[in-house]
Amino acid sequence: MSFNLRKGLRYEARARDYLLAHGLRLLEANFRCRFGEIDLIMEHADCVCFVEVRYRESLDYGGASASITRVKQRRIVKAALFYLSRHTRLAQRALRFDALLLQREADDRLGFDWIQNAFYAE
Repeated sequence: MSFNLRKGLRYEARARDYLLAHGLRLLEANFRCRFGEIDLIMEHADCVCFVEVRYRESLDYGGASASITRVKQRRIVKAALFYLSRHTRLAQRALRFDALLLQREADDRLGFDWIQNAFYAE
């Protein structure tokens, strides 16, 4: 396993723990299909949340949020629709596409910025 993959999985675990502490329930992590990947699929109240996790060391090049491009958003939406086609009990629930941005702060702490409804299915 490469260093970057190990690092990514470590930050996804931190993101998962953060969301669990905020009352979400994990349905699946690292869902992959032919359309793309979804980092975390969680329940929040009556909503199914598809969460993209991004970590950046610095704000260079726009930081973590700038890395979630329109192309990436479309892939996540397609993967989410595929997931729902396989989990029909969830298909009638409200959907939400969130981003959880992890950013190294000036004091070297890890900062979390949870953006609910970060983007929408078009």
